[in-house]
Formats: sequence, C-alpha cells, structure tokens
Amino acid sequence: MVVNIPFVQDLQFTYGVSQQVSPQIRRIIANNPSPFTYFGTGTYLVGSRNVAVIDPGPADPDHVDAILRATQNEKITHLVVTHTHLDHSPGCAMLKEHCDAKTYGFGPHGANRSDDWVVEEGCDTEFVPDVFLKHHDRIEGDSWSLTCLHTPGHTSNHVCYLLNEERALFSGDHVMGWSTSVISPPDGDMELYMASLRLLLDYEIDLYWPTHGPPITEPIPHVESFIRHRLHREEQIEKYVQQNVQTIADLVPLMYDSLDPILHPAARRSVYAAVCFMVKKGILRVEGTLSEDSKLAVN
Repeated sequence: MVVNIPFVQDLQFTYGVSQQVSPQIRRIIANNPSPFTYFGTGTYLVGSRNVAVIDPGPADPDHVDAILRATQNEKITHLVVTHTHLDHSPGCAMLKEHCDAKTYGFGPHGANRSDDWVVEEGCDTEFVPDVFLKHHDRIEGDSWSLTCLHTPGHTSNHVCYLLNEERALFSGDHVMGWSTSVISPPDGDMELYMASLRLLLDYEIDLYWPTHGPPITEPIPHVESFIRHRLHREEQIEKYVQQNVQTIADLVPLMYDSLDPILHPAARRSVYAAVCFMVKKGILRVEGTLSEDSKLAVN
C-alpha cells in the first residue's frame, strides 16, 4: 500500500488529539515536550475496531485519557512497546486498568545485559512484557500485522515495528525525525546502534513514524545520513585526540560548540559511547580500565 502523502503534509503537533495520519494509523501526542522528546511522545493507534497501541507513553493520566477517548468505541487488543524509557512504556500499566490487552516488547530494561549497570536517561524498571518478542516475530490483528525488528543501540531492548500493510516503520527512538538518539553506555551501545542502522537499509520501507518528531518520508537517505554523522563524530574525536585533547569532558565543548550547555551531559554520554566503540576497533587506546574519565590516545 502506498502511504497517502497529504496525510503527512497536514500533520499538526496538537496534544491529546487523535489524528488520522494514514489509512491504518492514528497518532496522539503526549504533553511532555523537552530537549529529549521534542514536542512530546507520539503514541500510535494501529487498525480500527481491534486496535494496537504503540508506545503508550509516560505515566500521564491526561494522555491515557486521550488514548481511551480515541478508542472508546473500539477494543484495545495489543499494547506494543519500542523500549523502556519513561516517556514510552509506563502508560501500559495505566491502560491495563481499562483493558485486558497483553503487552509486547523485547523484554524488561537491560534485557540483553547480565552485568551491573546504570543509564543516564530515566528507565521504566517496572515494565515486563506479557509477550517477549524476538527479531522477525510477527504480531497480528484483524486488519494489520507488525513485524518486529530488534534494533539495539539506544537501549539493548529497542524494537522497531514494520506495519506490513503500509510498508511503514514505527522507529521509536532508533531513528527520529528531528535528532539523532542519545547512546548512553553501558545499556546504550554505539557498535550495536550502528549495526541496527545498517540493518534497516536492507528493508523496503516507504515511511518511518518515529515516536518523536515528524515522519521520515525518505528513509534510506535519512538513515544513511545518521551513519555518516556518527562516522564524522569518530573523525572529530580522532582529530582532537591527535591534538592532545585527552578527555571526553574536553572533547564535548569542541565537538558540540553550538549546543545548549544544558545538553552537554547527554552529549558526553554519546561521545563516551563512540569512544568505547573506537577503543574496541583499535583506533583509540586508554591506560587501565576504560571509563568516561579515561585519558585518550590514538593508536
């Protein structure tokens, strides 16, 4: 099915309003704007009569009420989660008070990790899916089907969902329409993120619906630009380290000279993720155990 492009052109960022954005998809934006969520979390309703809710959003009663109003004459049959940050999955628990739908996701936060770890961003430690998904698993409704693409990197449990009937991808935070994602080790992993970006290049997809920002109408060039962006960041890091800039704290203001300083802590996490990957590839080296405060050198 070819997506009706006028739907895309007419999109509005209006909180609490269900907007039909394609023949099978409606979107409701939560009123949680921030430097990390853009205008807010976009929750997607897929199908009619029997409906899947993708990324129910934060634990916000107003947003949950908006979802319930939009589906008041329908049945919510699936609660589908891309990953377990606080602006994506907590709404599941609130919606389950009003419906008997099962939750679907790759697993709880840190599902791919066995070590002790923390993350920079807030995570939903309460979410455990009723149905644990694997790469290429399929979720089916009465008029729609979703193929699960495990895309770790932003988090280890991140999943994108391909709506097969429209060749449209719910890309979560893996590929956003307004910014690249923060990669925050150890649950965030730059090597996996880059591999997950390249994975998407293998699929014929017409349109991406990210959880934050506008739809992505030219997916392949968009993803390729994200890959080039991260490679450029590696080049910057290598250049500055060659110039004897030895710490991540000193790299960030040079690499992000036009960024609001309030966002420097998040940028520092992504630089650390890039450094971890560059050390693994043998481009950089550190003395002792690698940490965010390590002194860096070029091999």
